[in-house]
Amino acid sequence: MSTSVCDSGHLMPVDEAIATLLAQAPPPPATQVIGLEQALGRVIAEELFSPLDLPGFDNSAMDGYALRAEDVPAEGGYLMLAGRIAAGQHSTANVQAGQAVRLFTGAPLPPGADTVVPQERCRSYGQRIWCPPVRAGEHVRKQGEELRRGQTLIAVGKRLRAQDIGLLASAGIPRLKVYRPLRVCLLSSGNELREPGEALVPGQIYNSNRHALAALLRGWGVEVYDYGVMADELAASRDALALAASECDVLLTSAGVSVGEEDHLKQAIEELGRVDFWRLAIQPGKPLAFGNVAGKPWLGLPGNPSAALITALVVVRPFLLRAQGMERVLPVPIPVPAGFEWLKPNCRRQYLRARLVPGEDGQLRAILHPQQSSAMLTAACWADGLVIVEREQLVVRDAPVAFLSFADFQ
Repeated sequence: MSTSVCDSGHLMPVDEAIATLLAQAPPPPATQVIGLEQALGRVIAEELFSPLDLPGFDNSAMDGYALRAEDVPAEGGYLMLAGRIAAGQHSTANVQAGQAVRLFTGAPLPPGADTVVPQERCRSYGQRIWCPPVRAGEHVRKQGEELRRGQTLIAVGKRLRAQDIGLLASAGIPRLKVYRPLRVCLLSSGNELREPGEALVPGQIYNSNRHALAALLRGWGVEVYDYGVMADELAASRDALALAASECDVLLTSAGVSVGEEDHLKQAIEELGRVDFWRLAIQPGKPLAFGNVAGKPWLGLPGNPSAALITALVVVRPFLLRAQGMERVLPVPIPVPAGFEWLKPNCRRQYLRARLVPGEDGQLRAILHPQQSSAMLTAACWADGLVIVEREQLVVRDAPVAFLSFADFQ
């Protein structure tokens, strides 16, 4: 295992931690059959094949006239109108030499026709139509050009989006097999935490992690079981964790794993299961832990709000998606020019809150929020995504940097 020493202790590289988590992800939950109208955001558990050609017949891509291309002279010419076909209708009559048939977008081509001319390019003179020069096959959607019968519609392990559902509907699929939503229990740690709407006394803060993490989890398609705040006591932590493990697939906690904590959470987990690692070469978010509680996977996030948010996006999300049965779980950063300088090398990989703005040349560049604190969420709210600065990397203005859009973490 490749590791390095950083700061005051032994830290695991981010990619190694993610690989470790993915290797230990549990198998996906049991399957269930649902209707297409319930499928948005669900992970498909079976490979689906098209039961028909898409399109199912040659049809028009435009409102216009169907004809035989060979009947139109090189300079354009006149044809006789021989009928009309709307979407949902069809004709069995062959288009004869010198004829054109009026038809509308989606309407099937009549037998014998091989080309469609848009109506705006033609001129109508009663039963005669003047058509410009044409190329055979123009504006025709050919049968099976999107998919042939028997080809794969959707592969196993894909989380279904609106366009996937539209494709399944176009193939006439009414029901499909998906994995049951993953049940993730969410626990916060800290006697200082209060809920929005409650009064604060000196030393207390509102619990932002609980709400931010729950929102992320719901966006990733999991069922959130919110167990609230654990008291900073060993017995209370142990009881809350044991209950959560009996009811959920994965446990997720925030706070209680950093150096200097009273270690009630860590000790409770060690009594109920094990802690595999708990310090990563990432900033923000070094104190991040993984292990199990009563046989259920457990991930422990840091307590600082930005650190909890970013480690959830970068490290926890791939694990939870894989545990839902998804195959593609890692976002792909894109290179963008830096609209900033970063001349402070760090022995941890940094995820900097950044926004893309157009320069004078029109090219998008990444600029940074001036406040990159692990305790503050303002920068993340301002930002479009995260700029990745690798360990010991220096960044000069206009050098390419890796950028991950927050949209890539959906």
